[in-house]
Amino acid sequence: MKWHVLGSFGGSSPQCRMTSFLIDDELALDAGSITQALPIEEQRRIRRVVLTHSHLDHTASIPFLVENTFNEPRDGLEILVTPQVLRAVQVHLFNNDTWPDFTRIPSHLLPAVRLTEVTPRTPFEVNGLRLTAIPVRHAVPTHGYLVEDGRAAVLFTSDTGPTVEVWEVANRVPNLRAVITEVSFPNRLQSVADESLHLTPQTLAGELAKLRRDVPVFLYHLKPPFVEELREELAATALPCPVEELRQGEVYSF
Repeated sequence: MKWHVLGSFGGSSPQCRMTSFLIDDELALDAGSITQALPIEEQRRIRRVVLTHSHLDHTASIPFLVENTFNEPRDGLEILVTPQVLRAVQVHLFNNDTWPDFTRIPSHLLPAVRLTEVTPRTPFEVNGLRLTAIPVRHAVPTHGYLVEDGRAAVLFTSDTGPTVEVWEVANRVPNLRAVITEVSFPNRLQSVADESLHLTPQTLAGELAKLRRDVPVFLYHLKPPFVEELREELAATALPCPVEELRQGEVYSF
């Protein structure tokens, strides 16, 4: 299983692209910065996008991906979402105010975008992979994803504050090869992290104590103004297991 880190941050700056992963060249998991990271020719290979939640740092490039691939000879871009995220995308994104409603353009019979509901905790097959949406605790309805290809499994928690179920899944799934989880704010902003349901290095330590598997743990979603501060705090924090910051632009094989 090949994960291309298109964007690994929880905000935007010239050096920091927002959260997006490309799995096996054709499936996008979140879409914060697809169009900033890939040339149009490679954007055209993406047939499906799985969204963890509705926040802009995970969805911002979808309108431009649709525009860049519009009228391609294919069935349209399929966006896979849980019911709660489906509602948010319909109301706040493809609403003819924020962006044209490409779920009805060029026609409702042959739209440029198809929204497909997936059921939390129920595995589904897409692009030769098996995905399962797992609820986590965030400011809006959010699901992490377990991604499996028959040989390896990778668990992406998405954005979350302290939570439980996703770690229970990590501890029982066979062939787990990696966990990708977040850290967003430095410890001095713990109250902000708690209110927005994100992690700091000190609350990350508590979450990783729930993981009872000896697998690599990768971090993403560092907020651009605090990147260096977070790196220093992480290096100084007694975490229960080693961690590594995801490298934007890199391709990881699991």
